Amino acid sequence: MAAARQVLCVWALLGVARVRCEPIRYSVAEEGESGSPVGDVAEDAGLAPAQLWARRARIASPAGRQHFGLERGSGRLVLAERLDREELCGRSRTCTLAFELLLADPLQFFPIEVSVEDVNDHSPVFPDERLTFKIPELTEAGSRFPVEAAQDLDIGSNDIQAYSIAPENEFFSVFRQSESAKFIELILQKPLDREEQPEMDFSLIATDGGSPPRTGSTQVHIVVLDVNDNAPVFTEKQYIVNVLENAPEGSVILKVIASDADEGANGDISYQLSQSAGRSHSLFTINSRTGEIEIAQALDFETAQKHEFTVLAIDGGGLSAMCNVVVDVMDVNDNAPEIVVSSFSSPIPENAAPGTVVALFSVTDKDSGVNGEISCALAEQLSFSLRPAFKNYYELVTVSALDREQTARYTVVVTAADAGSPRLSGSHTFTVDVSDVNDNAPVFNQTSYTMYVHENNVPALLVGAVQARDADAGANGKVSYSLVAADPPEREPCSCVSVNSESGAVFVLRPLDYEQLRQLEVVVSAADAGSPPLSSSVGVRLLVVDENDNAPLVLHPSAQDGGPAWSEPVPAWAEAGDLVSKVVAVDADSGQNSWLSYRLLRATEPGLFAVGAQSGEVRLRRPPTERDAAKQKLVVLVRDNGRPPLSATAALSVLLLHGSRDAELPQQSPAAHDDDGSLTASLIVALVLVSLLFLVSAAAFAACKACKSKEPSSGHVLYGPSGVPSCVADGAAAGTLPHAYCYELSLTTGSGSSEFQFLKPVLPSLPAQRCSTGVAGDDAEHFPAVPVPVGDADVESPGMQAVGQFHGL
Repeated sequence: MAAARQVLCVWALLGVARVRCEPIRYSVAEEGESGSPVGDVAEDAGLAPAQLWARRARIASPAGRQHFGLERGSGRLVLAERLDREELCGRSRTCTLAFELLLADPLQFFPIEVSVEDVNDHSPVFPDERLTFKIPELTEAGSRFPVEAAQDLDIGSNDIQAYSIAPENEFFSVFRQSESAKFIELILQKPLDREEQPEMDFSLIATDGGSPPRTGSTQVHIVVLDVNDNAPVFTEKQYIVNVLENAPEGSVILKVIASDADEGANGDISYQLSQSAGRSHSLFTINSRTGEIEIAQALDFETAQKHEFTVLAIDGGGLSAMCNVVVDVMDVNDNAPEIVVSSFSSPIPENAAPGTVVALFSVTDKDSGVNGEISCALAEQLSFSLRPAFKNYYELVTVSALDREQTARYTVVVTAADAGSPRLSGSHTFTVDVSDVNDNAPVFNQTSYTMYVHENNVPALLVGAVQARDADAGANGKVSYSLVAADPPEREPCSCVSVNSESGAVFVLRPLDYEQLRQLEVVVSAADAGSPPLSSSVGVRLLVVDENDNAPLVLHPSAQDGGPAWSEPVPAWAEAGDLVSKVVAVDADSGQNSWLSYRLLRATEPGLFAVGAQSGEVRLRRPPTERDAAKQKLVVLVRDNGRPPLSATAALSVLLLHGSRDAELPQQSPAAHDDDGSLTASLIVALVLVSLLFLVSAAAFAACKACKSKEPSSGHVLYGPSGVPSCVADGAAAGTLPHAYCYELSLTTGSGSSEFQFLKPVLPSLPAQRCSTGVAGDDAEHFPAVPVPVGDADVESPGMQAVGQFHGL
């Protein structure tokens, strides 16, 4: 076995060496054992054996049957099965098997042709094991008697080379016109004499030219008859007819005619087909009386394009004649194209570049001519296209970017159609799966979230959940949640809120106080598990809902040692409806929880006083009389509007000034009686001054309220309180200090003479700061320092003090 090295050429269309123009040729004898070497294909292709492994070399046969195998380790081409030349190519003088050596990464073809050489593995075979000739006596010497030639499936020198007779006799010899003749002739050397020898037997032997030669024989029996001196004669020595391969069974394709000059039984002719080798004898039948030849079995152009056989005409006297019949089978378009897939890659990543090869396949059609011309096309598909590779090979490639989130699986149908009439087509379906790439970040189902929690909540309270969806699959679509720092980045996330990393549930970890913190703003991030991970974030606002957890705080009158220390004086000339005093209280809660109402709980004379339900003003219901006790004690209940309501009490002491002042004021000194006139004048002057101060304070308070209404309200943010309101400002905001009463609250800067001053605490750790009074003399004990909560921190704004003024009657 010898291999011919060929030269590689450059494929002009692609600009790269992808196919070898001249095939690599080998020859191998038939009947070789499987695994027998044919040639070193790696060396002849200019490749190293290691390249065969690296580039996934394989043998691709258009017919789909693998006669040869490739040893990647050694680079040798070996037989994959025993080859029978006669089965593959029949009696064709040449038998060549063509296929390709296919390499991937990059794609490259090496066409290979292997010529199968004939060996002498078949002996000559005669159609009949025994031949009988009835020869009339007196037949002249030189008469010829045709005998159908023996058949040898081998070709060339292994075919039949000579015929002989054994044992030799003086009456007959054998003659062969040519090597391609379908029959031989027995030549009568001398006339027969029935009386001397009525019958004769000998063997006709065919010998081929193999080494060693093979022989085949048939027995010849000669019967000497009386005179029948005319043999049948065909009108033609050879009949040729064209038949379509789809002709139905039973169709008459030809009628042979032979004539005999004899009369009677010697002139009656019967026809029969010779028992020739091959399938032709079984495909056709002949009418023995008429000579009509019919189709017995369906013909197939792809199996055999021509059939040859011999027809015998025998008369009643035993004389015969032969003619040759050639049936040419005409091709019809009865074979659809076939698609043979060589390689297929699925799934492919969604980020595969356009032009990625998905599949390599070949198309074949067993028909010939126009019926075998094939065209390939794709069904409507915008993401893939076909690209010719080599000869009848095509590549299925991507033409655009893929997106698994839009289409996770493509069904690509490749259709191959021939040019016959009618056109036949075949198809193959490629199911291409698209694998996921992490190209989608999680997306929240809301642009922002607002959640609510009541103050004084239990720890680890679930207040809501965020949800994000990732269009990717697998780990690329698995979302986890976490808290991230908001701007400015140096601040850490709030420690009182957490988010479940898997479900996105938002929890409040510790109890909240509405009075210290009214809202939180956090940022939740959703990240997938891809590599690298993608993420997105959303803002979550947590609003604290107020609960009624603060009881009202009484600012006036202030309690000291469990009871009032100073009495409100009521002159004897007071009328019903006159203002005696006012209860001032505040509530740290907000909304309706801070709406306060007042009512008289207890009194020495219940019918003497009335308390304003909304204002807290204590007024006379009737003028005082001499029968009323000089000292009156009142207890006022202050209640908020929460559910359930909370309350506080305020104790007041009222001193009724009757006509006899000595009796009414037992604690006054004797010197006081001397100054009654001056005291009355002082009271009048004080009343005028108080009225003027009240008007000034009311104007200042109104101006302060107007300025404060223009300032934006402060709120709590994630990282702590932004401002600290004073106890007086809280009272004003709560709406518990009406303008109609002479008790005035205002904000001033740098005032050094305020009656009420809310000072900074001495220690930063104190929870509240106290309000101190600026009342001089004995009145100072009626206004003790009152602890007032100031919100989120006990810090007073720089340069700002809360100032209060009280004016009595």
